Amino acid sequence: MKIQLEQIRTDDKSSFRLLHNPRLNDLFYWHFHPEFELVYIEGASGTRHVGDHISRFEESDLVLIGSNIPHLNFDYGIQTDYNKEVLHVSPNFKNTVFNEIPELTDIFKLFEKSQHGIAFTGKTKKEVGTLLKKLYLLPPFKQFLQVLHIFEILASSTEYILLHEHPVVTKYNQKQQHRLRNIYAFIDENYHRKIAVNEVAAISNLSKEAFCRYFKKATGNSFIAFLNQYRVSQAKRLLLAGKNVGEACYDCGFESLSYFNRTFKKVANENPSQFKKRYVNAQTIDRLV
Repeated sequence: MKIQLEQIRTDDKSSFRLLHNPRLNDLFYWHFHPEFELVYIEGASGTRHVGDHISRFEESDLVLIGSNIPHLNFDYGIQTDYNKEVLHVSPNFKNTVFNEIPELTDIFKLFEKSQHGIAFTGKTKKEVGTLLKKLYLLPPFKQFLQVLHIFEILASSTEYILLHEHPVVTKYNQKQQHRLRNIYAFIDENYHRKIAVNEVAAISNLSKEAFCRYFKKATGNSFIAFLNQYRVSQAKRLLLAGKNVGEACYDCGFESLSYFNRTFKKVANENPSQFKKRYVNAQTIDRLV
């Protein structure tokens, strides 16, 4: 796999780049780009992996990702049918338009905040998702106005979660990005079995001690903490797919059910049984409404 510094070119007739239903679910695409990205996915549950944040989204997700924040394609590993819309905005447009027109000041502030990574929820997610799904049908000028309207809605919304406590500032050169990407790909391919730190250090061409220092500095987490977060994310996927707690535990590389339960609760603030019960109850309510 090659380093994924994505080169994004806007359409000649547009100030933005819009992708309608791009399909990357069979590709582990860990990448970054200078452009800001608004992504909406509907009809599936998956992994939200932005910077060093990993969490699970259920049924739909709407996230605004800041400039040069590494992220995984939101549809990776999804096996069901889904809809996906991706909108890219250049940093130049943010600085020369949103920053120069007084009426767009709130949108400029939204883009500044996006360096934390922002996941929108509730009515905001539903409303903006509906608008994004129809955006590709509009002619260029109406599309431009609708994009401004979408960002106006997001800028005024209080229904959101910041994915990082502090703004993510990309501090890696391409070699470092390549190294991190190889580590993440290795985890994705091997999380179901026991992974020794020495093993990952070897593919990074570092000693165990140097690797631990590097990974902590690069992600803000120890390797074990990061691996556990990833495994819990995968365990959630398996639980929602019908696996029982024991199956999810061992299929995700945990060797002890008690350790799995403790780790799951530490990461998700609830144990696996509570998580699965809450989701099943939510599905039941949705069917009754």
